[in-house]
Amino acid sequence: MILNFFYTLLHYVVEIAPSLAIGFLLSGLIHEFIPQSWINRYLGRKGILPIFYATIAGIILPLCCFGSIPVAIGFRKKGVSLGPILAFLVSTPATSITAILVAWRFLGVRFTLYLCLVVVLMGVVIGLIGNFLSFKPAKPQPDICPMCEEGKHTGHLHHKGGIKSRIVSVLSFGFIDTPREIGVELAIGIVLAALVASIAPVGDLVKNYLVGGFGYLFALIFGLLMYICSTASVPLVHAFIYQGLNVGAGLVLLLVGPITSYGAILVIRKEFGNKILLVYLGVICLLSLVSGYLFSIIAK
Repeated sequence: MILNFFYTLLHYVVEIAPSLAIGFLLSGLIHEFIPQSWINRYLGRKGILPIFYATIAGIILPLCCFGSIPVAIGFRKKGVSLGPILAFLVSTPATSITAILVAWRFLGVRFTLYLCLVVVLMGVVIGLIGNFLSFKPAKPQPDICPMCEEGKHTGHLHHKGGIKSRIVSVLSFGFIDTPREIGVELAIGIVLAALVASIAPVGDLVKNYLVGGFGYLFALIFGLLMYICSTASVPLVHAFIYQGLNVGAGLVLLLVGPITSYGAILVIRKEFGNKILLVYLGVICLLSLVSGYLFSIIAK
């Protein structure tokens, strides 16, 4: 069993490494060449377009849940309405360039495209609902990169002129900052995936008790209680599906797990109140279950 675990772990590492390298590089490029001020300018208007912009920005920005929180608070300080903020908080941790590449490799094209579509839909829906909730935006403040404000880019030549400085900034963010932010979760996710795939009792548990509706309930509860970043959750979900978990339930876990981290829950409660937090969690759970069930029908 131990040898099987290490063999499976090595298999996951070898499979995931190229996608991670590409994703880290793209993360650095996006962070360096898409300034925060450009994003804020398009989120300052009212209507559905800012919600859509916030959703798409959340998908492509190289931030996990914890990295998205200071950005979302920055949006609030700049007077952005509640709808785009909630849309951003949903779409940012739900997926990323790295997660999309890894999901494409492990779960296939159809699953990955459906996942992206669901994330966009969830972002737009939670954003539209957020626009109807009572919320008092803060007064706009000058634009500043939240990560620079926190001192995370000291010595990294962030957004400095010159091709050499910009290359250093791209590489330092992509291969130092990003792994530092999600590295632990990523390692935990890969180890858990290897355990799920290699330990027979886990497979028996999935096959005997987590088939059908119980699989969805398990995915929802497990996702709410345990946070794993979007990239790290992909191999874990793949392992559960391999052991017999319904593919729709796997989608639920892949959505709920990254979005409902304890950090996001605590910050939303503090900044926006219990009512908005309950609406936020309720919409995420409902849309995840519906989307997962529909995909299980489509995937047949």
